[in-house]
Amino acid sequence: MKNQITSALSDFFFEYETPRQVLVRNRRVGVVCRLIQLGVLVYIIGWVFIYEKGYQSTDTAVSSVLTKMKGVGYTNVSGIETVWDVADYVFPPQGDSSFVVMTNYIITEGQKMGKCPELKGMHDCTSNADCVGGSFKRQMTGVCVNKTQTCEVLAWCPIEDDHTIPNPPLLISAENYTLFIKNSVTFPLFGVTRSNLVEGIDGNYIGKCLFHPKKEPLCPIFKLGDIVKLSGFSFEKLAQEGGAIGIVVDWTCNFDVDVKHCKPEYNFHGLYGNPSETDSASASVGYNFRYAKHYMEDKIPKRTLLKVFGIRFDVIVKSLLCPLKARKFDIIPTLTAIGSGVGIFGVATVVCDLVLLYLLPKREFYKNMKFKYTDTQTQQDNESIDLDSNAYYTLEANSRQVQDEDKPNQDPDSEAGSTEAEQK
Repeated sequence: MKNQITSALSDFFFEYETPRQVLVRNRRVGVVCRLIQLGVLVYIIGWVFIYEKGYQSTDTAVSSVLTKMKGVGYTNVSGIETVWDVADYVFPPQGDSSFVVMTNYIITEGQKMGKCPELKGMHDCTSNADCVGGSFKRQMTGVCVNKTQTCEVLAWCPIEDDHTIPNPPLLISAENYTLFIKNSVTFPLFGVTRSNLVEGIDGNYIGKCLFHPKKEPLCPIFKLGDIVKLSGFSFEKLAQEGGAIGIVVDWTCNFDVDVKHCKPEYNFHGLYGNPSETDSASASVGYNFRYAKHYMEDKIPKRTLLKVFGIRFDVIVKSLLCPLKARKFDIIPTLTAIGSGVGIFGVATVVCDLVLLYLLPKREFYKNMKFKYTDTQTQQDNESIDLDSNAYYTLEANSRQVQDEDKPNQDPDSEAGSTEAEQK
């Protein structure tokens, strides 16, 4: 028993089994095999390692964005001159990554709470029966005003008339406003923190630079007109009814090289609508909202209502089309990519076996070369032959032993010589 265990352990540790292989000399199969292997190799090197950077690990960054607008606008509406600064045309004023710059507006001044007729064409009426209270957007009193032939409502009066949008936009000068973007990113896994104010960008540079995609690609000062133009829109058209622009700060960093090469790239995209669309092509165009400035006059609360048309800017920190990431060489994903690639090489063997065994004219010949067949009857016949052979050799050995006992004693030298002769 001990010898059997020792033999089994010895076989397990000191023997190596390899599968039997058949070398097939066939040009078509050989070409197919090499083409498949070449395709797998191109996939591993080109896609996995070069394009997808399968040899690197990734880290998701923590990012923050601060914005600041500069510029002054001027309007002259019905002889009323107004100067608009940042506090008037930016919403909200906190410098967030998402904000609106007012480019056009409809103003309704001196509104106070009371009863007044609705606008013509909104809720027309011929009698009080046509003005059922509480059935529309405004709170109706149930009275039909004969002078205007519209229903009376309880609201801020006079009612806002927003049917006509000023054209050209009242604040077309917003095209010359400037936007300052300050962005910082941190990659915790790699211990790297970067800012869009990279090496070489100091106070003197910021004071005189203006972003240009080729001449000044790292300048953090942007002209609103340039942003809209680079997104594919016309500023005048967008300013009239409003819209939305995405400013994408792209941090695609490879920390296998010096960290100073990790720099942002700026891209601009229209988020609402398409530059080629017309007003009739969309159900709803533009971007607008309302806000009011409340005040007291002769102890009566009043307000100035503005319907604001503006361009919404969203500063989006991204890395290509994925969440913000950086990359660096790592042995674990490298070995994983190599292992998966080696496994894919087995596809060539499977395909070539299918061609050999099922498609080629000599498939039966290849099957006989590749597989060794056996069955139960053949195995039983072989076992019986082995038993008969063992019995024969046993009987022959016993017979020789009896003959040797009957022979007289011989000289040792001659016996040795006879034995040697038999062995030969």
